[in-house]
Amino acid sequence: MALILHAGKGNKNAYKALIAAEYAGVQVQLAPNFEMGVSNKTPEFLKMNPIGKVPVLETPEGPVFESNAIARYVARVKGDNTLYGSSSIDYGHVEQWIDFSSLEIDANIAKWLYPRKGFAPYLPPAEEAAISALKRALGALNTHLATNTYLVGHTVTLADIITTCNLYLGITNILVKSFTTEFPHVERYFWTLVNQPNFRKILGQVKQADAVPPVQSTKKPAQPKESKPKAEPKKEAKKEPEKPKPEAEEEEEAPKPKAKNPLDLLPPSKMILDEWKRLYSNTKTNFREVAIKGFWDMYDPEGYSLWFCDYKYNEENTVSFVTMNKVGGFLQRMDLARKYAFGKMLVIGSQPPFKVKGLWLFRGPEIPKFVMDECYDMELYEWTKVDISDENQKERVNQMIEDYEPFEGEPLLDAKCFK
Repeated sequence: MALILHAGKGNKNAYKALIAAEYAGVQVQLAPNFEMGVSNKTPEFLKMNPIGKVPVLETPEGPVFESNAIARYVARVKGDNTLYGSSSIDYGHVEQWIDFSSLEIDANIAKWLYPRKGFAPYLPPAEEAAISALKRALGALNTHLATNTYLVGHTVTLADIITTCNLYLGITNILVKSFTTEFPHVERYFWTLVNQPNFRKILGQVKQADAVPPVQSTKKPAQPKESKPKAEPKKEAKKEPEKPKPEAEEEEEAPKPKAKNPLDLLPPSKMILDEWKRLYSNTKTNFREVAIKGFWDMYDPEGYSLWFCDYKYNEENTVSFVTMNKVGGFLQRMDLARKYAFGKMLVIGSQPPFKVKGLWLFRGPEIPKFVMDECYDMELYEWTKVDISDENQKERVNQMIEDYEPFEGEPLLDAKCFK
């Protein structure tokens, strides 16, 4: 029997239970036709939560309210998952991060966001205090994530689910890129998690806020006086020139066909990227003679460009699996460029700190602007355009494409391909 969750579809507190349900293999359904301000005022709802707040989970044993409590219930209703870790200390750490996320991150995001949305009085000193406290909390979280992929252990736990949902509220509404850049490990953590299948199924495509919302005016426009002279509105209503409105609406809908990517408007290239990707994938032997030679035969320096990238913070790469997950997350977030790019990423070294280096082929003479703008990982790397007239650089390209080892005198810990 499915559990019934009473909440609106866009409620980030409801997301906690819905994502936990995906990981725990528990059936949770949103109550049909739930309308905030109506459904939660009915006598039936108030029996489940006398305060009328959402979400509320309806179970065979009775209702549960408060979002963290609901998520805990869902995570533990079946005992065959690792959402609480695998030991008593894991359990304690999961609870620790849930409390930290709720009290230090969620609470301060709300104190900053809600007054700007008009849900609470706006007081500049209170906003400054909330931002300061939030930065302190994100700094602590950033330090922890510098050496950890997840908050507890090596897999997603309930702590990650609740923390990500709390960050989701901020990142989609008020935490703009210029703010989150200060916390690169938090950024990496958040974008890695929201792109996991169980998160993405509930959250969909996540987009970071472009701007901090302006402060909403608390004064209501004085319209009563204008509504008194009814003769004028009637005269205006008679005016027929307003009729072209349907056409205007059609004109607004007309641009709906997706604007072409600027890369699609470049002159045709002799290099067909998909043909190179097929050659790379299908070459199992004589890689140099077949794939590498084929690459240079196809390569069009006028239609494409090659770039080396070097991770700026290799000294932080002290844990092998965290470093590999970091690279995996980068490739995942590069999916937006799959039609226009090919890449190789190498994790180098047998001992920490591990080096991360890469080679990328992009359509066009420069790194595409939309990639630089939308994939925050790009800022974490130094980018150098390959000079193909330099035989040493050309040989380096060959070695990176074929995962040559040792690479620059060191063994490869991992090699990943984006194609």
